[in-house]
Amino acid sequence: MDDERRSPIDDLAAMFPGLDTAAASRLVAEVQRLGLDTARVVIERFSELAAQWPSGQWPTGPWGDGYGANPGGLTLADFEAAPNGIDRGALTPHLDQVLATPKGLVELAPEHITRDLPRLAQRLGRAEPPLVLVSRRHLRSNNSWMHNVAPLVTGKDRCTLLVHPDDAARHGLRDGGRARVASEAGSIQVPVEVTDEMMPGVVCLPHGWGHDKAGAQLGVASKHAGACNNVLAPGELVDVPSGNAVVNGIPVEIVAV
Repeated sequence: MDDERRSPIDDLAAMFPGLDTAAASRLVAEVQRLGLDTARVVIERFSELAAQWPSGQWPTGPWGDGYGANPGGLTLADFEAAPNGIDRGALTPHLDQVLATPKGLVELAPEHITRDLPRLAQRLGRAEPPLVLVSRRHLRSNNSWMHNVAPLVTGKDRCTLLVHPDDAARHGLRDGGRARVASEAGSIQVPVEVTDEMMPGVVCLPHGWGHDKAGAQLGVASKHAGACNNVLAPGELVDVPSGNAVVNGIPVEIVAV
C-alpha cells in the first residue's frame, strides 16, 4: 500500500500486532489533535509511549489516562508511587446493566442446552476411543505470535506430544523419540515427551505450531516449525449445541516412528 493511501492505524497494526483497535484509534486521534498527522510520526510517538508502559492495553481502560487523553487517569508514575497497590474504592454492582438475557436473569440451564441431554446420555454409553488428543499452550508462545521472536524459541523443543508412561509402553514410544499421530482427518509426526502429568488414555500437543507451510514468511519460526494439530481435527466433529469445532478430545492413534 502506498504511503498516501495507508492510514496511521494500518501502520500501527503492522508494527504492533498486539495493539487493539480501540487503543490504536485513540492514540492516532491524540497525535492528530496535536497536529502530527503523518503515519511516521504516529509510529514514533507510539514507540515512545509504549516504552513507558508495561502493557500497551490497560491505559485505555476505564481507570487509565488514555495516553494523555484522560487527564487525572492512572499513569505508570501512580503505580510506581504505590508499590502496595491503589484502592479505587468498593466494587459497584452493575450486572443488571450488562446482562442482556430476555428475562434479565443469568440462565444456568437454557433450553438449547437441556434439550441436548438425551444425546449426551447416549454418548456416555459409547465405547471409549483408545486415545484422545487435547491441546495446550506455553507461557513463552501464547498461541503462535511469539514463535518468530528468536529469544522465545530457544532451548528445548516445546512442540512435543505428552504421553503417559503406560500409554508410551503400550505403543512402543520412548521419551525423546518420535511418533506418528493420526486421526480421521490426517496425520503428523512429532517428538514424544513421556510424563506422568498426563492421564492414561490422553495425549497432548500444543496448538499454534506448524510454520513449515508453503508461503510462510517467518524466518525464525520456520526453523522451529513444529507440527500443526489442526491437521488432526475432523471438520465434521462439532459441539452440537453451539456448532463450534471440537479441537480437544479428538480420537487418535499413535505409532512409533
